[in-house]
Amino acid sequence: MNDFVGCENQDEEAVAMVEETQSGDEDANSYESIWNMDCSTVLRVKTLHISSPILAAKSPFFYKLFSNGMRESEQRHVTLRIGAFEEAAFMELLNFMYSNTLSSTRAPALLDVLMAADKFEVASCMRYCSRLLRNLPMTPESALLYLDLPSSVLMGEAVQPLTDAAKQYLASRYKDITKFQEEVMALPLAGIEAILSSDDLQIASEDAVYDFVLKWARAQYPELEERREVLGSLLARFIRFPYMTCRKLKKVLTCNDFDHECSSKLVLEALFFKAEAPHRQRSLAAESATMNRHFIERAYKYRPVKVVEFELPHRQCVVYLDLKREECAHLFPSGRVYSQAFHLGGQGFFLSAHCNMDQHSSIHCFGLFLGMQEKGSISFSVDYEFAARCKPASEFVSKYKGNYTFTGGKAVGYRNLFAIPWTSFMDEDGLYFINGVLHLRAELTIRH
Repeated sequence: MNDFVGCENQDEEAVAMVEETQSGDEDANSYESIWNMDCSTVLRVKTLHISSPILAAKSPFFYKLFSNGMRESEQRHVTLRIGAFEEAAFMELLNFMYSNTLSSTRAPALLDVLMAADKFEVASCMRYCSRLLRNLPMTPESALLYLDLPSSVLMGEAVQPLTDAAKQYLASRYKDITKFQEEVMALPLAGIEAILSSDDLQIASEDAVYDFVLKWARAQYPELEERREVLGSLLARFIRFPYMTCRKLKKVLTCNDFDHECSSKLVLEALFFKAEAPHRQRSLAAESATMNRHFIERAYKYRPVKVVEFELPHRQCVVYLDLKREECAHLFPSGRVYSQAFHLGGQGFFLSAHCNMDQHSSIHCFGLFLGMQEKGSISFSVDYEFAARCKPASEFVSKYKGNYTFTGGKAVGYRNLFAIPWTSFMDEDGLYFINGVLHLRAELTIRH
């Protein structure tokens, strides 16, 4: 029995007519062209001789088409209506179903074939296109095209590796969003989501992530209601509010760009996380790793701190800074890492951890310093004390205390906080790393 599919081209759409041949080896590209004219359109029909068993074996679409259409009615042809822009991709798809290869290896043509394969349910061709596309050089433009592919079940299964590669490319290319700010500001929503989902953003702090998202949303969505919808339902899940400073979280509560109910929920969740014990925070982070990564800490330029503030009997704050062993290892031989800013008496301060040379013994050692942010003529007298958790009891033990009158931009501290060489400090059996984390505490007090 012979089947065929015919093609009509009517302005911007065509109808394909496929006819089965007696031999499955017939060239799928053989056809007849028929031109019909009416008062407003041009109709083109292509008759394509095919083997229905081959197409039915490769595609549930064609299997249903041949079994429900042609066999039951004992017809030997069916008609497919396709857009004129789909014709080249459709012919490539038919060729693939016969030969398992494609003649084109360029991204635009492969994408067209991929879309045709999705429409006609040829999963093997979709996987083939996806594999070829992943082997082509990625560009920002192509990555965004891949992220914009339809989300059908068949498409998702076949091209998930491709969309994953596109997300990784964008996250890697734009990990320093300040360096490519103009380019990043012009990206669509899918691109921004790919960048913000990364743990490896080279960003000063999560406060800076929040500020950037707000700036991008205001530029892309000038209408307040639409902006609120995008921020609340889509972009908020990529901002890691638990690692924002309390000062910035207060601003979130009063930000008109967020629905108040949404911002209250986000801030409350962040504050509860900050109040958790470190082991519970690690547990929440582990759970978050398989969901929205809300509780996963990025590799910030300024390390997050936990701050407890008091007004009485003196203005005082207690600051907790945790550093992982690998972070400390990267400080050798002369590196330093800075904390996020924290405030006391209206002035901004920060902690900085150093690997430096001890002036007396000429050995490398671990140092901790306290600095004041604001430059200028302001004078500020502060009592301070540094402490660290120590084995075996894991309690905080005071290591250094003093009083210092700060002026803008000045810092004070101790070059060899633990009075031991760097190698002893980093030793696996050392006193100061507990489950791979160095726990530091600084107390600042203003006395009048």
